[in-house]
Amino acid sequence: MSLEGLRCLVTGAGGFLGRRIVRQLLEEGREGDGPAEVRALDKAVGLEAREGGDIRDVATLQTAVQGISLVIHTACIIDILGHVDKRTLWDVNVRGTQLLLESCLRNNVSYFIYTSSIEVTGPNCRGDPIYDGDEDTAYESTQGFLYAETKREAEKSVLEMDGLPLKDGSSFVTCALRSMYLYGEGSIFLQGHLDESLQNNRTFLRISRSQALVNPAYVGNVAWAHIQAAKAMRDPEKVKRIRGRFYFVSDDTPHVSYSDLNYELTKELGFSVEPKLPMPLTIFYWYAMLLETVSFLLRPFVRYVPSVNRCLLTLLNTPFSFSYRKAQRDFGYVPRYKWEEAKQLTSQWIEKVIPLRTAYLKNKTN
Repeated sequence: MSLEGLRCLVTGAGGFLGRRIVRQLLEEGREGDGPAEVRALDKAVGLEAREGGDIRDVATLQTAVQGISLVIHTACIIDILGHVDKRTLWDVNVRGTQLLLESCLRNNVSYFIYTSSIEVTGPNCRGDPIYDGDEDTAYESTQGFLYAETKREAEKSVLEMDGLPLKDGSSFVTCALRSMYLYGEGSIFLQGHLDESLQNNRTFLRISRSQALVNPAYVGNVAWAHIQAAKAMRDPEKVKRIRGRFYFVSDDTPHVSYSDLNYELTKELGFSVEPKLPMPLTIFYWYAMLLETVSFLLRPFVRYVPSVNRCLLTLLNTPFSFSYRKAQRDFGYVPRYKWEEAKQLTSQWIEKVIPLRTAYLKNKTN
């Protein structure tokens, strides 16, 4: 099946993943069997864009989804340190998703793909590991950080609305794609780590143990999974398998720790990574708890957000990897980019931004 004739809306289209999804949708169009329209609920160039669209504004959503057949919902606030207040994070990630779903039902939108996250699964507060898990892997998810809670609740809303009736007599089709940690050209997180390393003689700070293996995914492959899922929704046989379900989306990137991924992407550019954590992990947890306590005590007077917390340390130091076998089986997902190509493209981007980041950091310190 193809996307020919579909009218698509991508929320968060100016974001790291959203931009790649829009690009791939447009590529499908140039090949002759792509969507009839690609609409962006974000600031964008070269598209019919809804400038500054707020996912919490009902009027904006109503206008954005009129005439649309497929919504790919990537818009959210990613906050793992606590910079964003709880109400804003919940309003955007959860309530915004629910308002968008309601607008889709009112406007007869047929298909809805939600960009979920690995954090919906875990790791839990105990740091119980998973090696090469899948959608059927049993895992006790305990209370985690707020971002994970908002993504979990939003995903639940999306999947529960699958099968609801539409005005044309058909039913609403939804699914969720749980992405691994994303890397690639334009990654804000990767750029932040790069800045730290440039200030540390091109040496990355080690924030995760080498044995804490995860399977990051290249942004181009996760975008491609969205395209493949959208095509499957139009296939009478495949749609029966995928509707109302979630899927893990990974690729063939080697299983490494988060810190070692930074090194793998930059070692040919002369970068290194520190061999050990700055302190034993147990002490590191106590240190993080101390910072959290200080933050709590200062809250009535000043907003202090620690650079590390216990949830983040657990996330970074728990082996946690998942297979994409079910996505491959149910809707034909196969990574579009092999590891070597993804690595090369990312490294080339890093090489280009090094002079810019160096100059920025130099001006910042002067």
